Amino acid sequence: MNILHRYTHWLHSRWPAGRVERMPVSNPDGSTNIPGLYVAGDLRGIPLLKFAADSGARVIQTLAADPAFKASRGSGGEVADVAIIGGGVAGAAAALEAKKLGLSTRWFESSEPFSTIVNFPRRKPIFTYPKAMTPAGELKISENIKEALVDELNAQIDNAGLAPEIANVERVRRQGDAFEISLAAAGKARARRVVCALGQSGDFRTLGVPGEHLDKVYNRLHDPADFAGRNVLVVGGGDSAVEAALALSEAGASVTLCYRKDTFSRPKADNLARLQDARGSMRVVMSARVTEIQQDTVQIQTRDGTQRIDNDVVFTMVGREAPLDFFRRAGVKIRGDWTWRTTLAFAGFVAFCVALYNWKSGGALGNLFYQRHWWPVTIADAVGDPNSLIGVIRISASGPSFWYTLAYSLIVVIFGFKRIRRRRTPYVTVQTSVLMAIQVLPLFILPEILLPWLGKNGLLPGGLLDALFPAANYGNGREYWRAYGLILAWPLNVYNVFTAQPLGWWLGISFVQTFVLIPAAIWFWGKGAYCGWVCSCGALAETLGDTQREKMVHGARWNRANMFGQAVLAAAFVLLAVRVYGWMAPGSWADQSFHVALDRYKWIVDVFLAGVVGYGFYFWFSGRVWCRFMCPLAALMHVYARFSRFRISADKKKCISCNVCTSVCHQGIDVMNFANKGLPMQDPECVRCSACVQSCPTGVLTFTRLARDGREIPDRLAASPVRMREG
Repeated sequence: MNILHRYTHWLHSRWPAGRVERMPVSNPDGSTNIPGLYVAGDLRGIPLLKFAADSGARVIQTLAADPAFKASRGSGGEVADVAIIGGGVAGAAAALEAKKLGLSTRWFESSEPFSTIVNFPRRKPIFTYPKAMTPAGELKISENIKEALVDELNAQIDNAGLAPEIANVERVRRQGDAFEISLAAAGKARARRVVCALGQSGDFRTLGVPGEHLDKVYNRLHDPADFAGRNVLVVGGGDSAVEAALALSEAGASVTLCYRKDTFSRPKADNLARLQDARGSMRVVMSARVTEIQQDTVQIQTRDGTQRIDNDVVFTMVGREAPLDFFRRAGVKIRGDWTWRTTLAFAGFVAFCVALYNWKSGGALGNLFYQRHWWPVTIADAVGDPNSLIGVIRISASGPSFWYTLAYSLIVVIFGFKRIRRRRTPYVTVQTSVLMAIQVLPLFILPEILLPWLGKNGLLPGGLLDALFPAANYGNGREYWRAYGLILAWPLNVYNVFTAQPLGWWLGISFVQTFVLIPAAIWFWGKGAYCGWVCSCGALAETLGDTQREKMVHGARWNRANMFGQAVLAAAFVLLAVRVYGWMAPGSWADQSFHVALDRYKWIVDVFLAGVVGYGFYFWFSGRVWCRFMCPLAALMHVYARFSRFRISADKKKCISCNVCTSVCHQGIDVMNFANKGLPMQDPECVRCSACVQSCPTGVLTFTRLARDGREIPDRLAASPVRMREG
């Protein structure tokens, strides 16, 4: 068990495993599943003032340009054009833009304008990243100290004659062509469109420990000078916690900063540098958690045991929950939420995949369809020449594999073009085009049409056909399906190796692919050189699954589940050993039991895991479930990738800890943890899809290769094309 633990740590568990917070599901333009309801600001996933202002203004521009909105204006005097909920930067930017465009507006705020910034500690530095970015709209942000920024923002809305109505909005409900906004004071308002710019205005997170209710426990710091000379514990590992600890220490408090992880991953680089400089004046306790708070002490559990420290004040700076219940009441979908409808749809789709892969793989349903010829039969049945191109296609089309592969190829092509239009980067264009070409040509046309036609018409050497495609008593007369092995290497495709009689050419091809070509490609370009550019499973994940990537589960528990693929890989190697022994000793137990074992491997791995689970989970857990957790070839490539020179490098000075890069990784990698520290990302799970690089709002990430002297060299294949604009 110790060996397995050490192997697991070496292979994968050593890498960070951050989580992704639940947020309302919104499109790039801020729209949601509720027509006319938009989201702006922090709830879009980027906690930066400039991005909040930009999103608020752009949402108004989007809805104002909507033909349906234009047609509905002026239909009722009591119905405002737009209701804006939230008085922060995003809400103010939306209100200013709405006034500029001449829209009638109701603007609601529960306390006071810019209340989040107002409640920051006195003289708190404000990070106005990216410095070169100019947000859309009228709201300008230039000051970088709390008080000056609040004055600057208030002056702009005052000059525009704007002020939010102070009211708590309890519910938003669509009624016909408009929305009804229910207020806490029993009032109501109506608007044609609604912009929710609430930010992280939900409840403060709690520690869930005894004593947390005591009066000495706070979750916000206003004036650090109030706590001078007192013993203060700050709990948390983000910017708020680090900044509070620094401010309190500078004000003369005796500060202990407690964080549950062993390293800081979320604070900005400037804050980490300040914390490093202040280590002599405050105590920092890592890998620790508070277990009890008492009137004069606090109990902390660390790796070295339980500690009890003197304490006067506790600040729990562990963040706030997004106001998800508000959005749920409005009917807006929340990322990661499951309802009974979700469960029913999931179960129904898995059942469909059970039937589909049973049919495709020659199970009971497959035999039923085959006997009754329930798949399409073309007009070519009337063509008598089986050697003609149409005759070859007719024969191929008499089996389920032809139709399955045709449908698979069409999906990859259709959604591939959609991905190219959606992403609009040269890297994605080239990568997706290669994936489409490989799926259509060598994985469909070659085995199903071209090879059978060439073989039947004597256009291929007989020796080559006998060596690669032995005779068969079905279909087009030979095992042309083995051509899949030209692309799908062992042990992803085991059947060219696991045969009744060894086929020397395929054994050689499989060996060179799996143990020479793929390791060499991974050495230079990482595991994604195959998973992201060649593999048919990856092709579907990057095309059909492109819009599902944010559904991948994250966290330490799921990272441990990555090791299941190693178990499947081990089973493939055991089966290989049994097959080799059976070849060497014909008639032995290994020769006799192999076919039973292979049949079980086929149904468990190929049909159930790769088919039913891999595709049945597609629209609920992203398109990389099979690739990440169960694929034996991916498991082998994880080992190769531990020696790869491929990296995703980061400019940590630009990292804003927004977690966007982690949230779009459909391999569950905590990319932000690397980026925030300025470390090259080398998690072997990476499939080189470029989503993290493209989605980074401040241009932090770049594809690189590690030189022998340790330098990070920009990867010519991908670094330049995927580089995004700043802002």
